[in-house]
Amino acid sequence: MISSVLVTGSNRGIGLELIKKFIAKSQPPKKIFAACRNPDGPRSEELRDLASKHSNIVLLPLDVTDTDSVKGAVVEVEKHVKDSGLNLLINNAGVMPHVNLDKVDADDMIDTFKTNVVGPMQVSQAFYPLLKKSAESNAQKDLGYQRAVLLNVSSLLGSIEQTSLTFNVELQAISYRISKLLFFPQAALNMLTRLQAESYKKDGVLCTAIHPGWVKTEMGTEKATLTTDESATGIMEVLSSLSEKHNGILVNWEGSVIPW
Repeated sequence: MISSVLVTGSNRGIGLELIKKFIAKSQPPKKIFAACRNPDGPRSEELRDLASKHSNIVLLPLDVTDTDSVKGAVVEVEKHVKDSGLNLLINNAGVMPHVNLDKVDADDMIDTFKTNVVGPMQVSQAFYPLLKKSAESNAQKDLGYQRAVLLNVSSLLGSIEQTSLTFNVELQAISYRISKLLFFPQAALNMLTRLQAESYKKDGVLCTAIHPGWVKTEMGTEKATLTTDESATGIMEVLSSLSEKHNGILVNWEGSVIPW
């Protein structure tokens, strides 16, 4: 049983579907923190409707690129979880400008990098003390989702080894792909996950990156092959099977390992 979970970018797409999956569990988390930039905005109507029907869903304003917003979200979450800490953090928020190699510019790169890499980094840093508290509270359990997990939603498009297999001249998404590769100068969200896994394991926090598949969302477009329901269902199954062997690796929604 997951006691508490926080999902960024939860007002649409995969994030919203994950909130639905958690609330539909036979034993749903005591607290489900549905975080997004503007919970009161027009794009969050479905999320608000869901929260109005379930008292354990807490709408959380959180802009992953804004340090003050992240700090404020931590304070709010801590009021709810107190000494039990945060069981599961899913860094799902992301952007993907559909720009090819000829037209991508510096602003595309910087904005995408800030959301897809710096955002998850500072959110993870800020919430780490609460993840650590959860790990300490469940010290008798094995490394995994019942203790404390940090899950970064990454992408197969971030795999250097499989670039030739995933390159699509119609949808190159250059800034998105590179944001999944470059973090201080040679890696990105995937490398960040590896660094987090090495650093946080000592405190009982498991860190994994997951490729949700090519999903029919605003980001994935209608050309995608998976529905949000199929992707989120797979992610939930992967979460329930996480163990020490998954620490610091990239898997897909079906649980298969993807090479870096």
